[in-house]
Amino acid sequence: MHYLVKHMSDIFGNALLDYNSGNYTEDIKTYSSLDEEDTIPLPYLFRNFDDMPLLEQKALELTKGKVLDIGCGTGNHSLYLQQKEFKVTALDSSKGAIEVCKERGVKSTVHSPILDYDTSKFDTILLLMNGIGLAGKLINLDAFLNHLKSLLNPNGQILLDSSDIIYMFDQDDDGGYWIPNDGNYYGEVSFIMEYKQQKSQSFNWLYLDFNTLQNACLANNLQCDLVMSGEHYDYLAKLSVKE
Repeated sequence: MHYLVKHMSDIFGNALLDYNSGNYTEDIKTYSSLDEEDTIPLPYLFRNFDDMPLLEQKALELTKGKVLDIGCGTGNHSLYLQQKEFKVTALDSSKGAIEVCKERGVKSTVHSPILDYDTSKFDTILLLMNGIGLAGKLINLDAFLNHLKSLLNPNGQILLDSSDIIYMFDQDDDGGYWIPNDGNYYGEVSFIMEYKQQKSQSFNWLYLDFNTLQNACLANNLQCDLVMSGEHYDYLAKLSVKE
């Protein structure tokens, strides 16, 4: 399961604050509607460029101009870009995450859900570590994409990675997948986080296969290009406003 890190729960922020202050005793546990228990290793959330997946490295290499890093977490991407002398704003809905970003030296931070933010416009918007998941459900995707589009400068770009989680469903002998027929898109997952015996409320997260993303972009006057595919059903996409 790809790491899922950018939820607005203080539980996430508390864990980051603990780790950053040298008080690392356990990782974050996650429970999902896919009947999976998993963990988010805190050290991984403090990685440097060399330890990032290739998709993230590629996104940072493609970054241009003024940058908005949505769901910035501990500020790994923002710090790397700052060192490259980019003007970057790190945004997260977790208060603890933003505090950690400041402690680590991120110069410009915003504590806000992305849908509440409309203060500035950018040349590059980053939605890394499956940041498109913040849309929550497929039905919200159009509004989410249009809000992002409203934050772009002319010729701006949105760089995002996501995963097609079809591989998590059982296959039949013909190679087809057994997907629950409950009317919901199979990439819609609900999660609960737990840290130090405190549990978050359940929240929705969206994993998008590339074709579904491409169709949503087409419907909202966005160009959607596949930049590269990862090793396990994941991909990096570049979105831009159609001329």
